[in-house]
Amino acid sequence: MRSIVLLGSTGSIGTQTLDVISTRRDQFRVTGLSASGGNIELLAQQVIEFEPEVVALAKASAANQLQRALYDAASAKGWDQGEYRLPKLLMGPKASTQLASSGADVVLNAITGAAGLEPTLAALAAGSTLALANKESLVIGGRLVTDAARPGQIVPVDSEHSAFAQALRSGRADEVRRLILTASGGPFRGRTRAELTDVTPEQAMAHPTWAMGRVITINSATLVNKGLELIEAALLYDVDYDDITVTVHPQSIVHSMVEYHDGSTIAQASPPDMRMPIGIALTWPDRLKDAASPIDWTTAASWTFEPLDDETFPAVELARRAGKAAGTAPAVYNAANEACVDAFWDGQIGFLDITRIVGQCLDQHLADGHVADEGLTLEAVLAADAWGRTRAAEIAGATA
Repeated sequence: MRSIVLLGSTGSIGTQTLDVISTRRDQFRVTGLSASGGNIELLAQQVIEFEPEVVALAKASAANQLQRALYDAASAKGWDQGEYRLPKLLMGPKASTQLASSGADVVLNAITGAAGLEPTLAALAAGSTLALANKESLVIGGRLVTDAARPGQIVPVDSEHSAFAQALRSGRADEVRRLILTASGGPFRGRTRAELTDVTPEQAMAHPTWAMGRVITINSATLVNKGLELIEAALLYDVDYDDITVTVHPQSIVHSMVEYHDGSTIAQASPPDMRMPIGIALTWPDRLKDAASPIDWTTAASWTFEPLDDETFPAVELARRAGKAAGTAPAVYNAANEACVDAFWDGQIGFLDITRIVGQCLDQHLADGHVADEGLTLEAVLAADAWGRTRAAEIAGATA
C-alpha cells in the first residue's frame, strides 16, 4: 500500500485524485491533505472520508472555521464519542511545505501557481516520488528542481507530459527526434487577434474540453498554459526547445506524441479524463487498472491537427524565449502572467493585454535583472517571481 500526501486537495486535480483513490483503499492510504482554505466545507468532507493523519491549511485565519466544520461533520460519525481522532493541523504559508517533507511514498503536488515550488523541493528532499501537477514549480525552479531530483523521482500528472512519458518507452533517448506537444486551442481557436479584443472572463472560462480552475482555464485560453508545458517538457525530458513542436488538436484525444529519428511517431491517445494520468502518476512505473474509460472504437470519430497560430497566440513563443534564457526568466514569465490573469478577471485589462504585458515584463527582466542558470538560487527565483508580479500589476494598473 502506498502512502499519499495530496497538496491542493480541493482543486480540480485534487478532487479527481481522491476520486481515483476512493475505490482503491487497498492500494492507497491518504496520510496528508493540504488546501489553501478557500473551500473549507469540501476540505472537511475530505478529511472525514479519508481520515488523513495531518491536514495543512495555508490560510491560518480559516483554522477555526475548519475545526468547526470538522466537528460538525464528525459528530454524526461518533468522533465526539472518541471513536475517531481529529488530524494534526498545520497552518500558514509554509504548511504545505512542512507536509510535503513528511516522507510519504508519493506526494502529489496539485497546488496552483508558484506557491508550489517550496513543497516540490521539500518532497524531493524527503525522497518521496513527486507526482507533479503543479507545473509552475518546475517551470520557475528549473534546474533547482531537476538537480534536486534523482532519476525517475518526478512523475508528471499533466496529460501531455504523461503522454510523453508513456511514448518515450518506445525507444532510447538518442533515438528521439522531437516531441510534439498537443493543444486543444482553447475556446478561441480559429479567431483573429481583432476578434479577441472584447473577450470577457466568462468567455475565456468556457473551455471546450476540460473542466479546470480559473487560472489554468484562462491560461488555456491565452495558450500561456501551453507555454508553461513547453518549458516543463524541455526540463523533464532534457529536450532542446527547438525540438519541441506545438500542434493544435481540438478533440484532446491524442495527448502528445514522440517522433523518432526513423520517421516513426508514437502517440498516446485516450478520452480527455485526468483520472488516467493521475492513476499512472500514483503507481508509476506501473499502470492503474481501469483508472478511466478507454476510447470507444465502435463509434466513428475524426481527429484533426493544425499548426498553432503564433501571431494570434504569442504565448508559446514567449515561453520558448524564456525557456532558452533559463535562469529566472521562466519565473518572470509565470509570475507576470498570474498577475495579469488576476487583472483580467478584475476587469483592469483586456484579454490581449495579458500576453502583451507578460512580453513587456520578460523583455525588461532579460535586459536588466536576469540571473542565469549558473547563479540560480531559490532566493533569486523568489525575487524574480515577486518582481514579475509587481511589475505586471504596475503595468496593468497604468493600462486600466
